[in-house]
Amino acid sequence: MAPQYGPSRLNFRSSPNFIRVSVAMGLFTDLLLHGIIVPVLPFVLHDRLHLPNSQAQLWASKLLAIYAASTVIFSIPSGWLADRCSTRRLPYLIGLFPLIIGTVLFSLGRSMAVLILSVLLQGTSAALVRSVGFAMAQESIGGVNTGKVLGTINSFGMIAQVIAPIVGGALYNATGMLGVFIISLGALTIDLVLRLLVMETNKDTSNETNETPQNNTSRTCEPESWDYITENRALLPKANDTAGEPDGDIGPLVQAIPVLYCCRHSRFVIAMVSSATAAMFIGMLHATIPTEASRFLHFSPLQVGFLFMAFVAPCSLCGWFVGWAVDKYGTKIVATVGFTFLAFPLAVLGLPFHEFVAGHAKAGLFSIILLLNGIGLSIVILPSFVEASSVLQSCKKANSNVFGAKSSYAQLFGFHSAFFFLGLAVGPILGLPLTKYAGYTGTGIGFAFLSVVMAVLSFLFIGVKKETRDGRM
Repeated sequence: MAPQYGPSRLNFRSSPNFIRVSVAMGLFTDLLLHGIIVPVLPFVLHDRLHLPNSQAQLWASKLLAIYAASTVIFSIPSGWLADRCSTRRLPYLIGLFPLIIGTVLFSLGRSMAVLILSVLLQGTSAALVRSVGFAMAQESIGGVNTGKVLGTINSFGMIAQVIAPIVGGALYNATGMLGVFIISLGALTIDLVLRLLVMETNKDTSNETNETPQNNTSRTCEPESWDYITENRALLPKANDTAGEPDGDIGPLVQAIPVLYCCRHSRFVIAMVSSATAAMFIGMLHATIPTEASRFLHFSPLQVGFLFMAFVAPCSLCGWFVGWAVDKYGTKIVATVGFTFLAFPLAVLGLPFHEFVAGHAKAGLFSIILLLNGIGLSIVILPSFVEASSVLQSCKKANSNVFGAKSSYAQLFGFHSAFFFLGLAVGPILGLPLTKYAGYTGTGIGFAFLSVVMAVLSFLFIGVKKETRDGRM
């Protein structure tokens, strides 16, 4: 009989900690390479393609939109294909090569077609690293401390968003594209080595059953109705009953994409909407901070980069703590508190630019408001991850014939990424014209109202209900 554990080096490569390090580095590399090109993209278009500044800024926005669109389009197919593979490691490794090719094309490209192809490839890689990488991390822990693990990985990735714009701008000013390419190549090399070394492990316990009567009565993914328990329902299953048989007919689409079965539950739907809404706030702030800081504060690009540090830093520092809070207090409390808190700094977003604020205090007040927005966003991003994962685990327990023996986590995180990047693309589309016609104060109040709505929806729908814990839904 083969030994249960392989050599020590294989145990290390398949350990949950090493898997988390590899996934965190994959997310870090993806965000670093994307963040580096954001500040230099208009200059690349002007220097290489000789576009006027107005056209360069327009095409820079279009290329960033293409990146987000490609991630939205490829997230769900990437997750579906990854769940069909016999191993996560192969699609996770393959997912790095579009990023490598895209980075080389961006560094050397001299035409708009080549630059478009480069961002398309980078968006495809982003879809793969999120769907497959987070699935590997989730399966390595078996649903234990999900909040802390995903929060830590997300925090490490967010560090890239803090440093990338400043590093990219400084390197391009000093060395041109050569310095940017060398830093990108270094990050890609480290990422490639980790992806080659990692050996996946699967501790997913969502299909495991417990023979005790108490646990057999807990079907947390039944339709959300008290009709589940009736006087006519047998206390013991019939001999020919199929354990975990879903209610109603399951169509071919759900059979092909099992995670769609989770969409019948409000917890899952609101988790996806929550992800898109949080990303919409981020997209709006990314689009409006540079323009408003330049117009009212006369900030240079480097100073705008430091403003982004005030905004993004909390997201990279608070991840573990928010994950701990989610694991301890549940997604309902954290999401509700987060969206309620976030409404306040959003509502006063335009306050520093009013005439009654002294000129020397405007920049400091704006930085504090952005810092508070960053804290709020760091709270609301994570619960949607954990909530969607919890719903999937419950659905797999109750409906094993729909989901089968294999995990569907890659599909789950593919859906989550699609909603997140959809919100990231919609944020600027709503934020820029709203700022133009209603001012920054009006924009902040409008998004603050949306945050309050999400707080109410989170309180009403997110989290495991008491009757679910008692074995009823």
